[in-house]
Amino acid sequence: MTTIPITRIGAELLKDELQRLKHVERPSVINAISEARAQGDLSENAEYDAAKEKQAFIEGRIKEVESKLSAAQIIDPSLIDADGKVVFGSTVELEDLETGQRMRYQIVGDDEASLENNKISISSPIARALIRKEAGETVAVITPGGQREVEIIKVQYI
Repeated sequence: MTTIPITRIGAELLKDELQRLKHVERPSVINAISEARAQGDLSENAEYDAAKEKQAFIEGRIKEVESKLSAAQIIDPSLIDADGKVVFGSTVELEDLETGQRMRYQIVGDDEASLENNKISISSPIARALIRKEAGETVAVITPGGQREVEIIKVQYI
């Protein structure tokens, strides 16, 4: 079985989602199906069809989340000792050498990635370019706007 790297926080979010799906969403949709059934003819009952579709989605997502959690390799960034190198879970402060703009990203698993939260996927071009580099190094990264040169200012394991 292939393991999937995930941070401790990412694993907690998946566990929370699983709890919500099993204990809130699933009972809600079962209730909606029961109510739709009580309305009679199921062949032309849009509420019943919608509830059944939602139930299929919820059950599929439950299986997906359970699978991810069972294959998860949970990594706590605060316990990492990588001698200042960029690794999975590390938080990296970068400076764009052309614009002087500073950015800060944490390298996380695919499911945790969120640019709004400054979390980039380990499989993204930026993260792949940064892995095994350390503070003070200049790295060429491919972005949607083209190739950029960035300097690694700081690497943290928080």
